Formats: sequence, C-alpha cells, structure tokens
Amino acid sequence: MELSRHPKAAWALSGVAFAESSVFPIPPDAMLIPMVLAERAKAWFFAAMCTVSSVLGGIAGYAIGFFLFELAGRAILNFYGYEEAFTQFAGRYNDYGAWIVFFAGVTPFPYKVITIASGATQLNFWVFMAASIAARGLRFFAVSGLLYWFGPPIRDFIERRFGLVTTLFLVSLFAGFIAIKFIA
Repeated sequence: MELSRHPKAAWALSGVAFAESSVFPIPPDAMLIPMVLAERAKAWFFAAMCTVSSVLGGIAGYAIGFFLFELAGRAILNFYGYEEAFTQFAGRYNDYGAWIVFFAGVTPFPYKVITIASGATQLNFWVFMAASIAARGLRFFAVSGLLYWFGPPIRDFIERRFGLVTTLFLVSLFAGFIAIKFIA
C-alpha cells in the first residue's frame, strides 16, 4: 500500500499495463488494486491510465503477431504442411474475433496471447481495437469502481487476508495459462 503512493506509481502502472498486453506475465491489477485503495479519489484516473496503456500494449502485441508470424511463423507452418490448417483456424478465429478479444480482455485469461494471435491471424485491426477498448475499459473501470465504492471494507479484507488474496490472484493467473493449453 505504501509503494502505491509513490510519486511515480502511476507511470509504473502504465508500464505494467502496456507490457502485460504483449509480453509481461503479471496483470496490472496487482498494482491497480492497491493504488485505488490508497487513493480512492484517483480511481478513475488510474482506470483510464490502465485502459489506455493496455490498449496501446495490445497494439504492440498485435504487431508482434502480425510481423513475427510473417517473418518466421508462416515458414514453420509450410515446413510442417500446416498452412491450410492455419488458414482454416484463422478464418474461424476471425469469425468470432471480436468476442474472443472481448472475453480475454475482461477475464484473467492472458490478454497477450489474444493480442498476438489477433495479429497472426490478421484479425481486422479496427475490430480488434474496438473490442480491446471495450473489454479493457470495462475490466479496469469495474475494478476501480468497486474499489472506489466499497474501498474501506475491501481494503481491510485485503490487508487482513493478504496471503489469501495473493493466492487467489495467482491461482486465477495460473488458471488463465492452463486455459490456453486446453483452448489453443
């Protein structure tokens, strides 16, 4: 809680939100929650920073999928004879792309996987952006709003049961990675 009051904490939150959308494994909620609890008056500001930074990081993830897939991924698929199978997968992914991006953007599912997959399958960029803005905005504003309105009881709960809260958070994160294994 003390670190969340640091003068540079908002910039660190932005950096984590950006990186989490493309390469970093820890969601920005780990910083957002204590920051909102420490300074409830800035809840909407923190949510907006998280949303903007996360969507910008999503663009970076999309670019990784788009450019690196074309650089290396396609050659690997051709080598193994999976070009046609990938084309079919990309078509199905793009049919439901907006919903996939939205679902991953709101849930603990690792969002970076979806941003990179969206670029690799060349999901319409504007569909990707609209779904990302809606999902990430909903997620971060919902978390911030709940903490804003119910802050003191939640803060007390977290401070008294930090071990439990951390464990639940890590289990949710781990479950997201497990889901990737079974969905992909």
